[in-house]
Amino acid sequence: MSLTVSPDLLAAAERGEVLDAQFVECVRTSLPYAWEVVSKVMADLDAGGGEFADHEVPPPSERARGELLRALASDAIRGGLERHFGAKLVFQNCHRVAAFRPGAVGGDRYRAFVSPRGQLLNQTPELRNC
Repeated sequence: MSLTVSPDLLAAAERGEVLDAQFVECVRTSLPYAWEVVSKVMADLDAGGGEFADHEVPPPSERARGELLRALASDAIRGGLERHFGAKLVFQNCHRVAAFRPGAVGGDRYRAFVSPRGQLLNQTPELRNC
């Protein structure tokens, strides 16, 4: 299971009344490593003042890798994180996470990051098993 959903949150979902803040809190507590990575890349984006920041550190364990994959492979989870932090998240390999300011989405750096060429250039023998 990707998320640990409280009975109250499950009941709210069954009624159709899930707030973004409730969902994001569930993600934060269920996927702490993924939350840490996304929070760091967002803090780096804010601190740097540019249009882009990324995180390239491989996860410390398979469990952590799984959290990051679940968080960023799920449209709902990634979308909730993007709305919460106010930036577009993009993902390469099993660990490289980048955040782009909304105005930078579609720009040269964004297109380069999400392109097939960008993916190929980000390959190394160490990453082939992820």
